[in-house]
Amino acid sequence: MAEDEVATRAPESDAQGSLVTGDTPEQEGASMGVGPQPALGQVEITKIADVDVYITKPSDYPHLPSKLLLFLSSGTGIHSKNNQLQADKYASEGFVVVMPDQFAGDSLQKNATDPNTTPDSNPSMIEKVKMGLADTAKSFMIDMWLARQSQEKVIPLLHKVIEGAKDEFADAVANGDGIYAVGYCFGARYVLLLGSELPDTVAKGQAVKDEEHGVVKSAPQIKAGAIAHGGSQPFSIEEGLDSCWQLFPDDVRAEGQKHLVDSGMEHEIQVFPGVPHGFAVVGEYDDAKIMEAQRAAFEQMLAWLKSF
Repeated sequence: MAEDEVATRAPESDAQGSLVTGDTPEQEGASMGVGPQPALGQVEITKIADVDVYITKPSDYPHLPSKLLLFLSSGTGIHSKNNQLQADKYASEGFVVVMPDQFAGDSLQKNATDPNTTPDSNPSMIEKVKMGLADTAKSFMIDMWLARQSQEKVIPLLHKVIEGAKDEFADAVANGDGIYAVGYCFGARYVLLLGSELPDTVAKGQAVKDEEHGVVKSAPQIKAGAIAHGGSQPFSIEEGLDSCWQLFPDDVRAEGQKHLVDSGMEHEIQVFPGVPHGFAVVGEYDDAKIMEAQRAAFEQMLAWLKSF
């Protein structure tokens, strides 16, 4: 299990210098907002199909049956203590959790800016200009980083991990009648892709071919999933893939929900007002309402996964 005392603030802020604006101050201890974590079984960073993965297992595995959960993290990656604690929480609920390094060593942690300065509560005009330039630089760095994390890069890597995990944890896959998945922020998109029936080229991370020549569909790679993704709007939506968390304006959310209904996809939606970016991942907040939303988010996502 990741050590509580080294867990940092909240999602995307893990490298002591986040490229994502609006993050909370660094926390002094870890809290899921859901009580103390039970003891776990083996926890390790190892490799599956030559891809680095963080693996965390229930304390009674393999003596008692478990299900396999693919955990796709935010941009801070598998070395983020917040992400590890979040993965540990699912393991304590009976899942064998595999969190792959989707970024092949190029996480946001390695691209964070220097965190050694503390914002002044009353900055001078020059300082305000400097802060504005820093924000612009951060935005540019994020754009450059996202450009490197292409679908053509990420999807094949995830397929390698899935195939390797099917062999290594065949008992858990069989017990759950498939693979389950959760995705946070960056990882949310790929949970949706893995849970969708896609043109074969897209499913393999390739460009879409000419549809006039016919499109071969690739079956979903997961049985059920839940996603959480932060943004600038002060609310979060849980919907389905079976289930997903996403931050959207009302009009976009309504259109997305209409698509889910029209396609007959089983789903559920939950909106949490007044929460910051990445609230659903372990992190301490002074606001009790945010901590309660964090607890409720985890419990609802967990209940959704366990309903299959």
